[in-house]
Amino acid sequence: MKSIIKLFTDGGPFIMSAIILCSIIAVAITLERFFYYKKINIGTDKLLERIAKAISLNHYEEVLTICDSKPTPVTNLVKAGIMHRTEGETAIQDAIKDAASLEIPKLEKFLTTLGSIASIAPLLGLLGTVMGNMETFGVIGAGAALGNMEQLAQGISKALLTTAFGLIVAIPTTVVYNHYTNKVNNMILKLEIHANSLIQMLVKQEKRG
Repeated sequence: MKSIIKLFTDGGPFIMSAIILCSIIAVAITLERFFYYKKINIGTDKLLERIAKAISLNHYEEVLTICDSKPTPVTNLVKAGIMHRTEGETAIQDAIKDAASLEIPKLEKFLTTLGSIASIAPLLGLLGTVMGNMETFGVIGAGAALGNMEQLAQGISKALLTTAFGLIVAIPTTVVYNHYTNKVNNMILKLEIHANSLIQMLVKQEKRG
């Protein structure tokens, strides 16, 4: 514990506090998004099979019940399509498109913040480096470098520590941000595929109707 406090103090409380705050926010977003994506993906294939079967039998109330029991981006699109199924293909497309425009921001929620942290953390480390170097060169400029090695070492230590901690936060955050961004892009693509399939299914059933 003492060594941690020493690292915090040597790095400069202001810069180190900012970097630690960034790390806490990054971890919180990472965990929140992980559980959210896991929640909306569990059992999706089986759910879609039940929905497709219910639509083929014109059991639309059952479909709405299924959608209400597990609200996810996919089921919300299905619900929007079902609610406008009697209004024609264009109306169904518009309803599903409007529903998708509401779901996509939910999938992308907090990712901008995560990307910003990945960029800000090394900049904070760089700022700490600059401040540490200013302190170091201030000691040298005052002609006290040889007489006050402890103060000189503190300045160098601050420069190195803040850079290191900034990169320690930035590197994994960048990896997570890229992973989640790719994951969301794939989910949006699947959402579009499901939406098109739903439109064709509903139009086909109404024509049979």
